[in-house]
Amino acid sequence: MKIYTKTGDDGTTALFGGERVGKDDLRVEAYGNIDELNSFLGALVDRLEDGEIKTFNQKLQHILFNIGSVIATVDERMISKLPQILVSDIKKIESEIDRYTIDLPPMTHFILPSGHVQVSHAHICRVIARRAERGLVRLSHHTEINEQVKLSVQFLNRISDYFFVLARKLTAENRVEEVIWKKETTL
Repeated sequence: MKIYTKTGDDGTTALFGGERVGKDDLRVEAYGNIDELNSFLGALVDRLEDGEIKTFNQKLQHILFNIGSVIATVDERMISKLPQILVSDIKKIESEIDRYTIDLPPMTHFILPSGHVQVSHAHICRVIARRAERGLVRLSHHTEINEQVKLSVQFLNRISDYFFVLARKLTAENRVEEVIWKKETTL
């Protein structure tokens, strides 16, 4: 099978199920954000050394791919055959956040997204997750969304929090200092 089909040369793309829409369609934008997040998460996973954290983030990648397939599908009958986003997945993320937070010092300042390459990648994942979440919310304002997409919004909200806490955990594990925001800084 060839990777290029030339069917998108007219500025359209096919959703899962065959319906063609513009490449600037809100649905395409939404699953494109998910794909971008998944790609950056892959870059983070490649830099992780802790097997347990690495494995958890690889599972997140699979779920993000599932979310993308749900968003790319309009036909409810087809959606029901796709892997489902579960409330238990969201609860597991919350559990990981709580588990990581126990060992972290309390937040007393705003921190900048830097300090170590792993930390920076976790923060990139955090902000892309927020953009992906906003994209799904924007989509929901223009078209009716199903329960799976609603759960996807919750999932993205939670993993953005997870990536923030993971960045702090990686800061501690790599024995680097959090970069504190200094509001009085001038050039």
